[in-house]
Amino acid sequence: MLSFARGLSAIRAFGEGKSELTAAEVAKLTGLSRASARRCLHTLTVLGYATNADGRYELTPGILTLGQAYLNSTNVARIAQPVLERVSDALNESASVAVLDNDEIVYVARAATRRILSINLSVGSRLPAACTSMGRVLVAALDAGARTRFLKRVKLRQYTERTITDRQELAAELETVARQGFAIVDQELEPGLRSCAVPIVRPDGVVIAALNVGVHASRADVASLGRDVLPILRRAAGDISAALGTAQRVRS
Repeated sequence: MLSFARGLSAIRAFGEGKSELTAAEVAKLTGLSRASARRCLHTLTVLGYATNADGRYELTPGILTLGQAYLNSTNVARIAQPVLERVSDALNESASVAVLDNDEIVYVARAATRRILSINLSVGSRLPAACTSMGRVLVAALDAGARTRFLKRVKLRQYTERTITDRQELAAELETVARQGFAIVDQELEPGLRSCAVPIVRPDGVVIAALNVGVHASRADVASLGRDVLPILRRAAGDISAALGTAQRVRS
């Protein structure tokens, strides 16, 4: 199991701007010894998940099968995709679904119309939960104990002058999100980006994902997000929840 954990950490070392890494670089990024990093990379290469050219390793497309196993096993990504397409077409904006993974959100479905962030978002992309609309919806849905633990451990980085970095202020914002059932984030992750998100609720009432639309600040203010975008998101989330219920009944 320790070797398995080391292999996973080696895979996670490859990310935005890190398409090729040496064993020494993987060791530095993961905290593994150079020997352990080299063994992990060798195993990944033998299994076809990585290639090695002159000591520089690169992941192969085969690594996508690991993430695809999750996407194929969860209904929410499959069910949400056509709904996202409708939302994106209706608003001419990008729409996404994400789930919570520790202190980050992970995109599991996306319909993109234009790029509004400096990073390119796609399925599998990760963003901090604390300053994203989907992240706040998902953290707000946690029970009191889990939310408190999140607030104690999360690193609050200052991305823009608007980013909430005070833990008490963030706690109050999460209370507001939990009470109103949606989150609007105004340029806290990146200047010029506003987003609105709502929860996706399983038939038993458990929040399992979040749905959002992101817009450039020049195209919509906070008021118009609440007035024009929020109702569409709520209907879309309701459609996904209803489809999840139908899928569950069919299986049973």
